[in-house]
Amino acid sequence: MPVFPNSVRRILPCVALSACLAVAWAAPPPASDPLREDVLGATMAGEFALQAGRLDEAAAWYLDAARAAGDGDPGLAERATRIALLGKDDRTAAAALALWRARAPESLAMRAAEATLALRNGRSRRALRHLRGLMAEPDPAGWRHALAVIATGPRDPAASARIMRALFDEDAVPDTLHAWLAFGDLAQRLDQEQLTRLVIARIVERFPGEPRVALLRASQLREAGDLDGARAALAEAGDAVAILPELRLALAAEYDALGDPATAERLLAKGPQDRHVQAVRASLLAKAEDREALAALYEELRRGAANPEPGYRLLLGQVAEFLDLHAEALEWYESVAGGEARLQARLQATRVLHELDRRDEAYAALHRMQADGSISDEARRAAYLVEGELRARDRDLEAENDAYARALADWPDEPSLLYARALMWERYDDIERAEADLRKILLADPENVAALNALGYTLADRTDRYVEALELIDRARVAEPGNAAIIDSYGWVLYRLGRHEEALVELRRAYTLQKDAEIAAHIAEVLWVMGRRDEARRYFDDARRLDPENRALRRALEKLGA
Repeated sequence: MPVFPNSVRRILPCVALSACLAVAWAAPPPASDPLREDVLGATMAGEFALQAGRLDEAAAWYLDAARAAGDGDPGLAERATRIALLGKDDRTAAAALALWRARAPESLAMRAAEATLALRNGRSRRALRHLRGLMAEPDPAGWRHALAVIATGPRDPAASARIMRALFDEDAVPDTLHAWLAFGDLAQRLDQEQLTRLVIARIVERFPGEPRVALLRASQLREAGDLDGARAALAEAGDAVAILPELRLALAAEYDALGDPATAERLLAKGPQDRHVQAVRASLLAKAEDREALAALYEELRRGAANPEPGYRLLLGQVAEFLDLHAEALEWYESVAGGEARLQARLQATRVLHELDRRDEAYAALHRMQADGSISDEARRAAYLVEGELRARDRDLEAENDAYARALADWPDEPSLLYARALMWERYDDIERAEADLRKILLADPENVAALNALGYTLADRTDRYVEALELIDRARVAEPGNAAIIDSYGWVLYRLGRHEEALVELRRAYTLQKDAEIAAHIAEVLWVMGRRDEARRYFDDARRLDPENRALRRALEKLGA
């Protein structure tokens, strides 16, 4: 899933030096090579293989390192196991797992890996035995490990639902609210309506009157399309809010998800108020386009205007902006006295000046911040980034590029600046220059996960360099195997390679972890190409509901004529 806003959301490949080293080190030497018997050498070789995206070689090297280390620290065996599982190298995973088990037989993480491998090999009974053991552990980490295995272990998300159903039928879930809520949430994310209904019914039975359960039930009903039922469930939780005010934000979020931001705001208006709650209220009213209520909130805030607290005045400026009271917003921002809020207010004031068509003043203020040696480098860089943003609004490519060039003259390797400029180039379809900037990020930080993922996705989406893309995404997967955006990238490159069934499994897994318009659009496109158009339309509808302006969605609809 891309990192670029509405476009390229990932960035780019390994530098030439790293690639050369990877080639030199990663190819396994003959079995007699003493490198295999040297812990440090084998570990380094494993790391270089990882940097090249060759998971099978990396796992083999780490297994050699673990063997060479002898009895003792299980860390190398654990890393070999995890890399092998990620690379779907079951044979190496089994060998590494045997070492890990011998060195840390009580490790919950090791037992979770055993369950994962069993699921991968279709040994459901063995997997269930391991999962039961984890669920029965007095340490809550046990059931959390089990939950992670169920969510990510099976090759097919439908298998996750079957495993969960078996555990529920055995009443294996620990009798704690947190455990049941976590499993209820996973059931919901697996998009298995029947299972979700069953799980939530049992939670309601076990924990009657618990407002958190009402929230979960409301969420389940909402996703099933029963909006009236969802509202009824929320009404059940309403009275408990006065007792548990910390749930107000969660309850308000559910009303917002139901398309009722006005009710969400009215809920938050009751009870204790602080800057955070008031800021959320303002955002909800703006979404509801209820200018009258927003104006009332603004007046409520103005009554406390004598409050010199910088954050409070910053909020007043932001609400004034919501109301298009740009002159008043500017006054509030200029009255913010000091601290971090002062710097934020100065930056926000430039956006207001730009909105007031006082662009010369806006850019002059930004240039003063950029030249101000008394403020932090972070704040100065932010001033360059805001200038780039405003120049983009002006559609002035030359001036936008100049802003980034001036910033990079002071901070040549700053990732945020390189990334922003890459976004600019991508926006103008200059993929070569976007790639060059993204490669510079990896030159300074070869294991920058966001950059690896961005590069891999960009190459997969905008070029035909699919093998290189896969290697980069694999490196990101090792670092963050549960990251939905990275799993989506992996599924997308599989799709581009023509491996549609495998792609669908990964994309569905990503969507289980994160309901995102871009992931939904990717699933829809794969289903459409596979001829499963009714299913595809459902996911296109999901994507429209989540973000109708999503760039990936628009591109897919245009390309497919859906």
